[in-house]
Amino acid sequence: MAQLRRDYQQFASLDTEIIVVGPEKAEAFRDYWAKEGLPFIGLPDPERRVLKLYGQEVKLLKLGRMPAQMLINKAGKVRYVHYGHSMSDIPSNEEIISLIEK
Repeated sequence: MAQLRRDYQQFASLDTEIIVVGPEKAEAFRDYWAKEGLPFIGLPDPERRVLKLYGQEVKLLKLGRMPAQMLINKAGKVRYVHYGHSMSDIPSNEEIISLIEK
């Protein structure tokens, strides 16, 4: 999330909102957001309803959920999806920004 925080203003200038969904409870999300000063939205999803809706995988052998990034336009249409195979398999901000600009 530090990567997203670093370029948040650039995303905002492209009329793009970042929403991070995670399986933690609301209190854990609130505490983490306050501690880290994250400028974007955090959506706690402890029952994993949203995560399942968008197909985020959970791999028990890899100790949790796999990264997933999506671009969803204002009409609700998914324009881009990247499902990572490990926590280091995340597209760069530059790649995502390039897709937004197209």
